[in-house]
Parts: sequence; structure tokens; C-alpha cells
Amino acid sequence: MNVTFQPPPSVVTAGEPGPPTLLREVALDWFERNDGPPVIGFRFDSPQGLAREVDWHHHARAQLIYVERGLLTTRTSHGTWSLAPGSAGWMPPREPHTVSLDGPMRGWGMALAAPACTDLPSDPCVLGLSKLAQAVAERICEWPLDYALSEDREHILNVMRDEIRTAPRQRMHLPMPRDRRLLKIASQLLAEPSDERSLAEWAHWAGLSPRSLTRHFRDETTLSFAQWRQQARLAEALRQLSEGRGVADIAHALGFSSASAFVTVFRRHFGLPPGRYLARVGHGLEPGLDPARGLASPAASG
Repeated sequence: MNVTFQPPPSVVTAGEPGPPTLLREVALDWFERNDGPPVIGFRFDSPQGLAREVDWHHHARAQLIYVERGLLTTRTSHGTWSLAPGSAGWMPPREPHTVSLDGPMRGWGMALAAPACTDLPSDPCVLGLSKLAQAVAERICEWPLDYALSEDREHILNVMRDEIRTAPRQRMHLPMPRDRRLLKIASQLLAEPSDERSLAEWAHWAGLSPRSLTRHFRDETTLSFAQWRQQARLAEALRQLSEGRGVADIAHALGFSSASAFVTVFRRHFGLPPGRYLARVGHGLEPGLDPARGLASPAASG
């Protein structure tokens, strides 16, 4: 739909009644109905982030959200995903999740009716969309809400669905353990990513042996404890970078030995240094950037 949604201050300011949201109620209504057009496209533009996280909720339709500016973080039962500029997040129908936005937010999105998603990803993920997919999405966002599904538009929709189905997944996922003791550790590290306690100290704090912590953490997250902790720090680094904080300040706040050490780790995981990574606004993947590298890529963790 060729409307840019700019939420009024009440939806982005702490202390206001009702849950915070990015889109107006008329837009949110589309997410809860599977009747009508099979896909509804829209653009959004928020001058500031949300003051607090949108609590657990779900929608009848699937969502595809592409970030041009800002940082969107969502939690699901599968773990935590971060959408930096140039990334697209896929959320299947009726998947419980939370949403938080850091800084001004701009991009586009789609709400796809559940019957149109039968052969699309069944789990939440971050996708690297091609330039073709982005061009098709821009076209869909121009359609009015009451459009008729002509043969031409059905063809465009099928191209978009093909692009979603075949898009490479970006490893922007921080998997969460299920065991309550491991979850206690993980939650504390997310709250304080710079906490430098050793594995043995964390194990003692949670009532585990170091060996059990090591074994079960890898079994439940596919990552070693050290890898997971580093991924958590990088997720927080993305958030702080989106707020405009300097590399040196972030490195110090997150416990890296130096700014250069932080840049080295960041480049190893994301394929680009911090400045170039966040400069990928609205242009898809840069040449040479491996979409399989990211927050939860053990091969990129060193």
C-alpha cells in the first residue's frame, strides 16, 4: 500500500497507556485477518525507536519485514534474532514473538495470508533478499488495499513467494537454551554482556558442574559457551552501533581488550567492519559478503 506509516509520539513514548507499536491500528488490523488480499505491502517510518519492548503476541498472517534504517530485535521460543539494515525478517503465521526497536526505524513490510504461506519457511528466520525481491516488494507496496488479484498481480506475488522460499538465511540468530539453569545464565549474559565471569564461576552460580555446563550448553544451542557469550556481545554491539555509539566506547563497555580487537571479531562474524556493515542501507548484500555468516555461525567464531 502506498502509504508511509509514521506513528504518533504516543506509541513510542514510555508511560503512555496501551502497548507500544510501530504501525497504526488500521495497519495492525490487516495482520489479524486471512480474508481479503493474499498479501498486503506497506512502508513504515518511525522517527524514534520504541521506548519499551512489545510484549509476547502473534498474528494470523505471516510477516516479512525489511529494515532500511534502525535495528529491530525479536524474541521467539527458538531464540533471538537481530535485523540490521539490509536484513529481512520472516515470521510465520501465529508464531509468538516480541519486538523491540532501537533508534529511528525505516523500511517496508508485508502481511501474507496463511494460505499463501504453505510452502514458505515454517520457522522464524533472517533472510538475505535479492535485488529482484526488493524491487518486487516495492511494487507490491504500491498496491491499494482493495486491489483485485489480477493475473499480472498474481504473477508478481508468485515471484515474491519464490524469492522468499529460495532466499539464503542469514545467521543472525542467538539460540536460547531450554534448561532452566542454562537459561538463567543466558538471560544474565543478555542483561550484562560485559560480565567477565569464567565458565567455572558461571557454573557454580547456576548450580552446575563446569563439565555439565559445557556439554549441555552445546547440546541445546549448537554453540560452545564461549561462542554463545561472544554472540551475545555482538548482538548488543549491533544495538549500540545503531544508536550511534563509537566503536571504542562499545569495545570498552562490552569487555573487549581494545577497539581493534572488537573490530576484528566483528569482521570475522559479519564479513565487514562495523561502519561498512551498517552502511548497507537499502542495497542488499555487498559483493563478497557471505549471508551464512553472522551471530550464530560457529565457523565464524574462531
